[in-house]
Amino acid sequence: MHERGRVTAILGPTNTGKTHYAIERMLAHRTGVIGLPLRLLAREVYDRIVKARGPSVVALVTGEERIVPDRVQYWVATTEAMPDIAADFVAIDEIQLCADPERGHVFTDRLLKMRGLHETLFLGSDTMRPAIASLIPGVQFQRRDRLSQLSWSGSKKLSRMPARSAIVGFSVDDVYAMAELIRRQKGGCAVVMGALSPRTRNAQVAMYQAGEVDYLVATDAIGMGLNLDIRHVAFSATHKFDGRRVRPLFPHEMGQIAGRAGRHTESGTFGVTGEAEILDEGLIDAIENHRFAPIQRLTWRNSDLQFGTMDRLVESLEAPSGHALLGRGRDADDVQALKTLREIPEIRDRVRSGQDVKLLWDVCRVPDFRGISPAEHTTLLARIFGFLQDGAIPSDWLGNAIKRIDLTHGDIDAISKRLAYIRTWTYVAQRSGWVQDESHWRGETRAVEDRLSDALHAALTQRFVDRRTSVLLRRLKQKESLVAEVNDKGEVTVEGEFAGRLEGFRFRPDQTGSADEARMLNRASYEALRPEFHLRADRFYNAPDTELDYTEQGGLMWGNAAIGKLVRGSDALHPGVEVFVDEEAGPEIAEKVKRRLQHFIDRKVAALFEPLLTLQKDEALTGLARGFAFRLVEALGVLPREGIANEVKELDQDARGALRKHGVRFGQFTIFMPALLKPAPTRLRLVLWSLAEGLDTFPESPPPGLVTIPHIADVPEQHYTLSGYRPAGERAIRIDMLERLADLLRTQDTRGGFEANPDMLSITGMTLEQFSRLMEGLGYAAEKGERAKVKAVEAPVMVPAPEGEASDAPMTEEESVLAAETRARWEAEQAEKRRAEAEAAGEPVEEAAPEMEVFYTFRWAPKPRPNRRPQGEGQGRRGGPRRDGAQDGPREPRADRQDRGERPAHGDRQDRPEGGRPNRERREDRNHGDGGKPRGKDNFKKGGKPQHNKPATFSSRPEKKADPDSPFAILAALKDKK
Repeated sequence: MHERGRVTAILGPTNTGKTHYAIERMLAHRTGVIGLPLRLLAREVYDRIVKARGPSVVALVTGEERIVPDRVQYWVATTEAMPDIAADFVAIDEIQLCADPERGHVFTDRLLKMRGLHETLFLGSDTMRPAIASLIPGVQFQRRDRLSQLSWSGSKKLSRMPARSAIVGFSVDDVYAMAELIRRQKGGCAVVMGALSPRTRNAQVAMYQAGEVDYLVATDAIGMGLNLDIRHVAFSATHKFDGRRVRPLFPHEMGQIAGRAGRHTESGTFGVTGEAEILDEGLIDAIENHRFAPIQRLTWRNSDLQFGTMDRLVESLEAPSGHALLGRGRDADDVQALKTLREIPEIRDRVRSGQDVKLLWDVCRVPDFRGISPAEHTTLLARIFGFLQDGAIPSDWLGNAIKRIDLTHGDIDAISKRLAYIRTWTYVAQRSGWVQDESHWRGETRAVEDRLSDALHAALTQRFVDRRTSVLLRRLKQKESLVAEVNDKGEVTVEGEFAGRLEGFRFRPDQTGSADEARMLNRASYEALRPEFHLRADRFYNAPDTELDYTEQGGLMWGNAAIGKLVRGSDALHPGVEVFVDEEAGPEIAEKVKRRLQHFIDRKVAALFEPLLTLQKDEALTGLARGFAFRLVEALGVLPREGIANEVKELDQDARGALRKHGVRFGQFTIFMPALLKPAPTRLRLVLWSLAEGLDTFPESPPPGLVTIPHIADVPEQHYTLSGYRPAGERAIRIDMLERLADLLRTQDTRGGFEANPDMLSITGMTLEQFSRLMEGLGYAAEKGERAKVKAVEAPVMVPAPEGEASDAPMTEEESVLAAETRARWEAEQAEKRRAEAEAAGEPVEEAAPEMEVFYTFRWAPKPRPNRRPQGEGQGRRGGPRRDGAQDGPREPRADRQDRGERPAHGDRQDRPEGGRPNRERREDRNHGDGGKPRGKDNFKKGGKPQHNKPATFSSRPEKKADPDSPFAILAALKDKK
């Protein structure tokens, strides 16, 4: 104990500059030692003294760090690591921690024993005055008052927290949760906790002090010695877990923390936030005026230890002080570890001397940085003790332990755990004689700790700081306006930070920032966008139409940017335009964009609907033709025939011819303009019709090139018509292909029944099964059958006709049938011959099953229509189906065929009303030249199909007679004989 020198206690509230005064006093002496409560604060004071005197004369000694130059004059240490040397000056900061239940015995010991040769300073709260006066005779007291005022500001939400605020939490989870909320609402914060390494803590504090963030979330560690630019302190709770239980904060603890608000002459405020309750008036007054009850009892532990045995060591640690002011606190971690190890048989066997007991006690004083569990910590201490008894901790074992920790990836929790682990090995490496090659392991553990500290700082910053926001806030404070730019991709940056994107003529701000930040960014961004809007408008106005397009929902695009939409106009062929232009761009830009879009869509309609517009403007059309043209224009070029049957019937040949000159086709099912069925006009027709109808969602056009598409029951039939398709059963067939199919069907016997030929299947691109369902959708009955498949007969080799004679004509349908039957008969005879030979030889005879094929017979069988007109009105003499609608039969009206230049088929009388069916019996009689007499039943197969060499035809082509020299004529003759 050193009794020489003056002893002074400088007491008072926080933010009075006591630590700064102690540094000045130490530097006024030749040598000095200062003890500080935190490793973080020790590093800060060390850096300040090094800056003033240089690193060669300043030492730093903490549990995990030891920097001792050869010519050391000034020692900066944590209170636990203060060297007991003769120095001119000694100072102990935060002396009120003598009352701390865990660490208080260390501060009390330094209070009683550490003295400077010339001067000793005790720095701390005024609550220590009675205790110091009672224990230290001749001490001089100096009170330092705050230079600024500390006042209560009530409760505030985190979202209303003023800038330069510190929010205090008392658990890691609370700190992280508040930091995350502040990042979302305020752009980010710094995080300070006692468990952080000095390197991480300093990086976080530097970020806050530099103004990159305006908020600090911390534990009560900020209450001890951290001098920060804090204007407001908010308590998120008024209770804390002290390692044993959850207890209310002592008033002097709250005063110590709240006192960090304000700096020098700048006043500060304190309050609560979150779920913390409002403080009572008495406590508020005590904190504002720093008037707290004096500390009545200091924590003390005997430092005169007995190392004879473990039991004697424990007894000496538990010895009473003999002073009413000094009392034993609860067992610290080192005493608990000693008591636990004492009960382990292996340890008791290894501890044989006082030297072993002292070594064991040194090992027990290794702090539990990891905080996993007392059992885990005790196991580690036993392992270290075993190594030290054998000489030192093996390098390979220590190296493997450090290697497992030296990983910088992972989240905040993972890195924090590794940092706590490396602190254990850093502490061990600092003990003299514990490891081999001490300098190597001290450097290695320090390097790993630095890497993990940097990784933890990066992880904290990435999670709790929006770097862009922090930069913008700092730069906004430095100057009145921000520099914003727009690149060729439309990306808007403010002071180099991404602020949003210009899409067309609308600015899309980045949505990741807070509302306050968004307003700031938008203001700066629009300043940069004003000239960009004008440049972009000029470029757009002069852009070719190939750069513009419209969507199937009516949107107007310039490249990939939506710059407007189509709206309903005066009529379907003249839509209007609505532009997407920000108000900040101004009405001049909006009007310029609108004019360009209107020009684009007008030209697009004029190009794709040129035939329809020409039809609309044709003044030569008069009367019924003009009215019909109006109907066609109104329907955008596609009209189902069943809805306008009467109008079509009323058109004479001149009117039809005038319309056909414009490309109008009078189909059996649809009146349409083929040029408007192409994909581009179809796509635009759906958009224009949807606009005219005021639909919210527009039907989409089918993919181009499909002959049929699925027929969905929920889709209105008009959508299919506008798309250029007609529903028929499960599929919808393209209108123009349906008319080609109708041309083929007119040549068939629709009453007697017919089968599909390859041309029909080729037109529709369907299988026979699919085609049958299509025909049913068109009003035909499909009768399914099965028969033996007739193999194709190879055509005989045709001998060229002699020169001067006509060559043989191609095989007719009748000749092909006879050839197939002849081939089948020959194969049957051959099979019978083989069967007879097998029976004669006594061999088993296997009946070969004939190969079967499926076929369909189609007959006209339309569904009955309601409210049919009386018999004979608009019908044939036999009351057959009408021919002026899509469901009224397979034959196209005679007038339409005449308009195409076709001759009337037999049986089409000029005076028959359009849509009538010719009398079937008379047509057949005339075609076969039987004098008008109906044929007998023997001449018809079942189902009414005529049995004669030449079926009924409806073509103006002259009938071709078979060559008598043809091989098929011989086959036919054989058939007739049979």
